[in-house]
Amino acid sequence: MTTSTTATSSGLLVLRLGVGTIMAAHGTQKLFGWFDGGGLDGTDRFFTASGYPSGRAFPLLAALSETLGGIGLILGLITPLAAAAVLGTMINAIAVKWGAFLGSDGVEYEVLLAIAAASLALTGAGGFALDRFIPSLRNYKLSYGVGAIVLAFVAAGITLLIRN
Repeated sequence: MTTSTTATSSGLLVLRLGVGTIMAAHGTQKLFGWFDGGGLDGTDRFFTASGYPSGRAFPLLAALSETLGGIGLILGLITPLAAAAVLGTMINAIAVKWGAFLGSDGVEYEVLLAIAAASLALTGAGGFALDRFIPSLRNYKLSYGVGAIVLAFVAAGITLLIRN
């Protein structure tokens, strides 16, 4: 690795660790009730109140997307799909909270996480990632990131269409 490659990979590692840890923590709040989360029951109540059909499907999908997407970003493993999972979840979170930008009920936190996920989708995980051991991801292509972003928007759009 050259010095500039090492610097870029280091910066991407820091970004992946930060965003991935935040997302995995939020996912485990929804999935297991960790970190004072509501678990699947509390998440189901929130989702139902937010206009999603009741039942475990949407809370479980969000919890798994955040948890597995976060872990994928932390490890730099299948980064385009991990970033798509995080981005799709954040698009839904933005849609649910939309109304204010700044303040305690604003969406700037979700917007920042969405931007970070989209950025990681476009750049790839960098050299300090498990993706470098996957032949098709070793030489990252912009098309992987664009495809991941399109996937996130399509999946989020379908989910939002189902929402009341």
